[in-house]
Amino acid sequence: MEERVQKILARAGYGSRRQCEALIQQGRVKVNGVTIQLGAKADPQKDKITLDNQPLKIHIPNIYIALNKPRGVISAAYSPEGKKTVCDLVNLDTRLFPVGRLDVDSEGLILLTNDGELANFLTHPRYGHEKEYRVLVAKRPEEDQLKAWRRGIVLSDGYRTKPVKVHLEMTTPKGAWLRVILREGRKRQIREMGSLTGLPVLRIIRTRIGEITLGNLKPGEWRYLTPAEVKKLKNPNPKTFTTKLTSG
Repeated sequence: MEERVQKILARAGYGSRRQCEALIQQGRVKVNGVTIQLGAKADPQKDKITLDNQPLKIHIPNIYIALNKPRGVISAAYSPEGKKTVCDLVNLDTRLFPVGRLDVDSEGLILLTNDGELANFLTHPRYGHEKEYRVLVAKRPEEDQLKAWRRGIVLSDGYRTKPVKVHLEMTTPKGAWLRVILREGRKRQIREMGSLTGLPVLRIIRTRIGEITLGNLKPGEWRYLTPAEVKKLKNPNPKTFTTKLTSG
């Protein structure tokens, strides 16, 4: 059965749907020897599909991994500068890519997979999957500062963030740990929100994506997701966690 080629590429593990669309736009994908345009369809059982003139490897089992990303490791499959990536921490022959990102100074849960369809589902803003963080700030927050996070903050580029769930978890001698839940993932969003509200961010640890939690993984450790966890990612229950974090 024919389907859009970017969907075939994503399912075969060549990246998220958007990344596969970019491969087509770059003229790197051919069907039966003809370079295709975005929107073209093919039948992977009948048509010869190539990427950079190499036949697609269609029958690849899907792999789903949870990794505790250490600080200093980049959230990418490959680094042109030779920096250590999250994929370097997983010693598997299958080509994987990270789902979503954590900036190089942030830590915690990141998912790796070769399932482009699931990656597209988890990262697309339309679906609004929850991501939970522990955030260390350099000052003890006042209630007005936390209320600003909950209302939404206008970032330096003019974008107004969606309301954030934030809770004071514990104080430290000079600052505090916050528990934060987002439904979006703009670049360095938490750090900029902290900067704009007078709460400099010292540390960020992501502890949950959807219903998948970091658990007892130590920095640099990883594990396979269970079939039940994969099912939860594909069919999330939005009520499971939202009632666990109060606004106070």
